[in-house]
Amino acid sequence: MKKQFATFIARWLLNSLGLWGAVRLLGTGYDDVMVSVGAVGFLTAGLVFSVVNSILKPLVVVLSLPAILLSLGLFMIIVNGLMVYISLHLVPGISMTFFNSILTGMLLSLVNYIVSATKAQS
Repeated sequence: MKKQFATFIARWLLNSLGLWGAVRLLGTGYDDVMVSVGAVGFLTAGLVFSVVNSILKPLVVVLSLPAILLSLGLFMIIVNGLMVYISLHLVPGISMTFFNSILTGMLLSLVNYIVSATKAQS
C-alpha cells in the first residue's frame, strides 16, 4: 500500500511538471488566452489529471475499443488527448485547444511510461 501511494505521488508530481512544460512549450492554442495559475494551479491540474486518468480513462478505452482496434491502437492518442482536455477544463485558469491537448497527452503518456518502467525495475 505504501509503494502504491508513493507511485501515485510520483505520477501526480511528474504529471504536474509535464503539464507545466507542455503549456510553456506548446502554449494554450488560443491567441487571447493566457495561463493565469502558478505552481498550485499546475499541482491541482496534475492531481485532477491523475484522478481522471485512473477513473475515467478505463471506461473511455472500453467504449472506444472498436476505434482503437480499427486504427491499430492509434486512437489511444485521441483518448489520451481527451483525458487532458477534460482535466484542464475542470481546473480553473488553464485551458488548451483539443489539438494541443492531444500533443500534451502524448507527452504525458511518455512521462507515465517512464514512471511505470522505473516502478517495474525496482
